[in-house]
Amino acid sequence: MNLARAVMTRSMLLVAAALTAALAAGVMLAPQGAEAQATGRVRIMHASPDTPPVDIFVDGQKAVTALAFPNNTGYVALPAGGHNVKVFVSPSDGTGTPALQATLEIVAGKDITVLATGRVGDGSLALTLFEDDNRTPSGNNAHIRLIHASPDAPPVDVAVAGTNTNVFRGVAFRNVSPYVPVPAGTYSLDVKVNETGATVLTIPNLQLQARTVYTAVAVGLAGNGTLRVVPLVDAPAPAPAPTPAPPRTGETAAASSGSTALWLLLGAGAALVTASAGLAAVSRRSR
Repeated sequence: MNLARAVMTRSMLLVAAALTAALAAGVMLAPQGAEAQATGRVRIMHASPDTPPVDIFVDGQKAVTALAFPNNTGYVALPAGGHNVKVFVSPSDGTGTPALQATLEIVAGKDITVLATGRVGDGSLALTLFEDDNRTPSGNNAHIRLIHASPDAPPVDVAVAGTNTNVFRGVAFRNVSPYVPVPAGTYSLDVKVNETGATVLTIPNLQLQARTVYTAVAVGLAGNGTLRVVPLVDAPAPAPAPTPAPPRTGETAAASSGSTALWLLLGAGAALVTASAGLAAVSRRSR
């Protein structure tokens, strides 16, 4: 009885040690970056033609200094959840009454673009939010959309220059078109008044790269001739996967030997568990 119990106890300790080692290996091999999944990204663009440079505060901390028309911050990662954003005319220490403020809800794994649109002079200044889709386009295509941020321009169409082939149709102020897949290449585009078809602006030599996502933002004023389109690269084409280098002499044999050793180790572990179960059964019968 004592011998059987001693053998069983020793076997159980060996099994426990093996399981502990396996769990430790599982922790080390578990996918990392769970924390990164709890963040989203926001990009802020100054699109108000008569507003001076601004400072932007996020949750009471200065995040951007002197952002001028028509520049943007690029994407910045923020934890998922609500964030208080205040916009002050630069320079500012974040006190007093902001020119704009809003609570932005950041969703994990999502991108948003926020524009300061309208005019401070007529009281129409506001923050306008758009949800982004930065998934990689397929094949040789690019994806492009249009945001209309010109406060005095009517709804517009955008067509391939010199044609009636519309890329976007009827996009109004503070609105955005759907993403459109376009074959990679260089394009000249005409911006036309939706109601009359009159061309108000030509965008020459717009280069669109394959598997890249773009946003074109119409900014400025049609009335004084400052209307223009600012192209933004939202998501560049992903880098090609690196080609693995061929193994050096002796590495193939070493890798094969290591693989064999791994299978032997796993086999030994399985045998250990089986033997432990058998010993436990023998111990129960000997009682």
